[in-house]
Amino acid sequence: MRFTGLVAGFLMMIAAVAAEAQETWVQIEAQPSLREGEERARAYSGVFPNVNGFAMTTGWYAVVLGPFTPEEAERQLFLLKSERLIPADSYIATGSRFQSQFWPVGGTAALPQPEAPAVDTLTATQPSTLPDETPNEARRSEALLLAEERRALQEALQWEGFYTGAIDGAFGAGTRRSMGAWQAAMGYEASGILTTAQRAELMAAYQADLAAIGLETVTEDEAGIEIALPLALISFDRYQPPFVHYGEKDGSGFRALLISQKGDRATLSGLYDIMQTLEIVPVSGDRQLNATSFVLTGQNDRLQSYSQAELAGGTIKGFTLVWPTAEADRAARVVDAMKASFRSIGDTALDEGLGTPLAEDHATLMSGLEIRRPALSRSGFYLDGTGLVATTDEVIAECRRLTLDGGIEADTVLHDAATGLAVLKPRTSLAPRAQANLSSGRVNSEIAVAGFSYQDALDTAVMSFGTLADTRGLGGEEQLTRLSVRTLDGDAGGPVLDATGAVVGMLLPRDKDGSRVLPEDVGLALDGTTIRAALAGAGLVAEPVAETASTAALAPEDLTMLGRDMTVLVSCWN
Repeated sequence: MRFTGLVAGFLMMIAAVAAEAQETWVQIEAQPSLREGEERARAYSGVFPNVNGFAMTTGWYAVVLGPFTPEEAERQLFLLKSERLIPADSYIATGSRFQSQFWPVGGTAALPQPEAPAVDTLTATQPSTLPDETPNEARRSEALLLAEERRALQEALQWEGFYTGAIDGAFGAGTRRSMGAWQAAMGYEASGILTTAQRAELMAAYQADLAAIGLETVTEDEAGIEIALPLALISFDRYQPPFVHYGEKDGSGFRALLISQKGDRATLSGLYDIMQTLEIVPVSGDRQLNATSFVLTGQNDRLQSYSQAELAGGTIKGFTLVWPTAEADRAARVVDAMKASFRSIGDTALDEGLGTPLAEDHATLMSGLEIRRPALSRSGFYLDGTGLVATTDEVIAECRRLTLDGGIEADTVLHDAATGLAVLKPRTSLAPRAQANLSSGRVNSEIAVAGFSYQDALDTAVMSFGTLADTRGLGGEEQLTRLSVRTLDGDAGGPVLDATGAVVGMLLPRDKDGSRVLPEDVGLALDGTTIRAALAGAGLVAEPVAETASTAALAPEDLTMLGRDMTVLVSCWN
């Protein structure tokens, strides 16, 4: 660790200056008598380690700081005056008026120092325990820090989560607040001015964290990305466009992806949708999709992740970091460093011929990343032009997140446990190609059930044809109808259409408690007029949807198209 305290900085500086035999000083006072000159020099020596005193050709006695190079003298004069640590009329002195040295007693500041390496001098004189200081002393010692040391302190405060401003080496109000917050967190008095010992403690912790994480800038030429990566926690694995994979190292639990591909807004939106299906992006978290960028966060009891990507100049570039939930504090610092350091290099993007290209196959692994599957998927159908959806309450039971067609988040706005009806409202207004015209059915009429029979395995609804066997349930329930049709579990919640395209019911799930087992070609549906009444009672429609007066049957292909257009996959994610 670089020692940033007062003694180290000035011993190295004085050794370097002596080697160059420079004699430039910051003159801070001049006293008319030797006694007064010694008193003032002694007072300043309690704060500054490089105080010297010289008798002048004018008969006065100068108290000075140095020696410095001319450039360093100018910088020190500016810093010390701006911090009000030395008188406002202090100035640069070349030593041309200096005669004998009176402070320190027996001192020979103008003579060359002994030829010993600066590091050896530091090692020999550095105390084992750094002295603490009063706020005034801390401010004076702080003012003598080099510019790079001041920036390093800001970086350390930023790393610890106390500073969010610019890394500019200027200790303004924001830096002072962050110093005070760090002091309070460490149990010190929150003065907003770090003492020499506190600075050393802060920097030691920062350097230790960096060493444990191994944060290094990586230039990925194939992807056209430069970024700081925690190489003590992850290591390069493989290219599989659009990702550069970094796997966990030594069981750290951390993983990373660099994202790089050619594309446009549609490509960005598609990538945004696809990444939400990955196991490394848990369902709980913020989602932000803009015209040219997206941010995805996710967390569960096992892992957390952060992803970002941006479209610029026909290329999409970004990154993902994945970490164990227990490492959240460390990971937050790594994410901040990755965001701050991320840089796109030109218009280079991953060549699709590298490794295995991205495949949107939701039944297998995508580019070596496990696809997250919903806990349960059922069918539903659109009720109006905004995207309101009717479905079975089986799909909402103990569900943490609901989606329509795999990616559109929705909320439950009506749940009627007595009938098994649930109504969902998408968080984004939709424009369905078709919506239900709710009606009642006729006995022995032909019907078709539209549903996602195989849940999320297919992206289009399947049509199952049969007849409406009775307008009552098996026990005479007036809100139910009995169907003669073969369906699968995924069809539950789907619309039951008559030959005219009117929705005469919603298919209900089969009884799973084992109390009764119906033949495979017998099903029950919630009557369309019952659904209309429930919607009107909940105020979800302004007026009940009128029953269709048309008796013209649709051609089978038209009925199929209508059923598929109004049917939606409803998924529960946990």
